[in-house]
Amino acid sequence: MAKKRPQTKAKRPQPGEEIPVVGAREPCPCGSGRRYKACHGRAAAQAVAELVHRPFEGLPGECDWVALRELVPAATVELPLKGGLPEGVPSVTLATVLPMAWPALRRDDGSVLLGLQNDTSSGDISRDLADTLRRALVAEPGTPVQGRRAPADGPRLQDLLDPEGAFEPVVHSGFEFWVPDAENATPEVTASLERANAAAIPTVKLSGVDAAYWCETPEKNHLRWVMPHEEERLLDALARLHAAGRSSLGEGTRLVGSFRAHGLTVPVWDLPSGVTAEEVEKPAAEFAERLAAALAVAEPLTPEERRARGGLTNRQVTLN
Repeated sequence: MAKKRPQTKAKRPQPGEEIPVVGAREPCPCGSGRRYKACHGRAAAQAVAELVHRPFEGLPGECDWVALRELVPAATVELPLKGGLPEGVPSVTLATVLPMAWPALRRDDGSVLLGLQNDTSSGDISRDLADTLRRALVAEPGTPVQGRRAPADGPRLQDLLDPEGAFEPVVHSGFEFWVPDAENATPEVTASLERANAAAIPTVKLSGVDAAYWCETPEKNHLRWVMPHEEERLLDALARLHAAGRSSLGEGTRLVGSFRAHGLTVPVWDLPSGVTAEEVEKPAAEFAERLAAALAVAEPLTPEERRARGGLTNRQVTLN
């Protein structure tokens, strides 16, 4: 009969001490003698399985984080770090997508680009992005940063970014921001740039309201507006406006439903193909005022409003 291997208790990490992430079947770095998956890997596996429904909550511009993650093809944002930038890092820039789908890139000049629309290995996008950012800050200039499984107890973006810093997305018509010197780009990057530009849907961020994005498609245009309000309360308010015939953004426009993304609700309007982003600015600002009034109503929905709400929820799509 085979002898049982003596089991030792896993050493408890000291405050501030990190247990490195290794392969599931490798010995745990804590020195317990057990495999990682049966030791400190248990906490990592649990963290991977736990979905954080609002990963960007608490960050400046939460609604725009959601929009750039799910809706906007090409955009960048300068990210301020707590305590300022490290020596040798002139800037940190969030980008919707990077060439070759890299999670991050340390450019030749030391600046960092962090990709937002990549697949992540855990249920907490914020923790995964923070891990990638930390590694990018110390990567060799001129090298991309590959993805990996983030430590379960690693920091989140909320721990690394300045909570008082502005979050001001710049929407681009293409991905030329990838290559400051296009003539010297590698053939792989050039091909990736051409493919990305061909697939990008023209998108414009409205200036008069927060986190509303106009986009153009071949058949019709759309306005997709990420809103911070609690979902049930927002749907009630939209239903009140819809039942009263006050949910449109002007002639020929229609509130058609909503997305649910990272814990927030994203109402969507169909617009005639001739309606530009500039032309929807004023109607959107007027709708924001109507919505604020509807959100303040506390009375139960009327039967007509309940029917309107049912129609809206039936057309709701979850993106994540």
